[in-house]
Amino acid sequence: MIFIRNNNEIEMMASAAEIVKNTLFLLEEHIEPGISTLELDSIAEKYICSQSAKPGFKGLYGYPSTICISIDSEVVHGIPSERKLKDGEIVSIDVGSLYKGYYGDHAKTFSVGNVDSKKKKLMDTTKDCLHRGISCAKPGMRIGDIGNAIQTLAESKGYSVVKDLVGHGIGEKLHEEPQIPNYGSKGTGPIIKEGMCFAIEPMINMGTEDICEKGDGWTVCTKDGEPSAHFEHTITITKNGPQILTA
Repeated sequence: MIFIRNNNEIEMMASAAEIVKNTLFLLEEHIEPGISTLELDSIAEKYICSQSAKPGFKGLYGYPSTICISIDSEVVHGIPSERKLKDGEIVSIDVGSLYKGYYGDHAKTFSVGNVDSKKKKLMDTTKDCLHRGISCAKPGMRIGDIGNAIQTLAESKGYSVVKDLVGHGIGEKLHEEPQIPNYGSKGTGPIIKEGMCFAIEPMINMGTEDICEKGDGWTVCTKDGEPSAHFEHTITITKNGPQILTA
């Protein structure tokens, strides 16, 4: 079932989205070579809790941490640890919050120190893919239009789209219907309607689209070891088109 949210529900989601937006801004100030991913997780958890919210990921499906933090060839779901960031790496951070019964979900990929031009181009393209997909989230369009826009742009730049992981509806649960693949055909899938709320999140690889899971049972990596980037916004659909709640 795809939910249509009323104005009060969307206001709660906007508050949850504001919290995760500010969490990533705060973390960005601390991203530098030498900081551990566990330290970043602690900063995020303290901030979210200070906002009368709960970390949206911690404990969900058994996940142990507040943020997912994935480095270079790690696509998503990396678990914070004592591992320290190194100059030249790229790191994607995905964070969720639960505020008064509603979720916000947001992800960005950041540069650590001096990053080479190939990684920068991958990051820029992935961010462009996100906004291209969001631009197709209008009343009367279809879910397949979002994925098609993302896939078309990514592949035109020589990159591959992760197909085994998808965006999703969001609201009282972190993951709701519909699934929102980052690939597909125009004019397919459910019709997009005013009041729907989505988390759109392209995961774009420099090399193959094939992925694998590390032994920790969570961290997803590219099979060829090439870098991957990930950007995500929580949005709602208005009569005039998409509104980015995490903008």
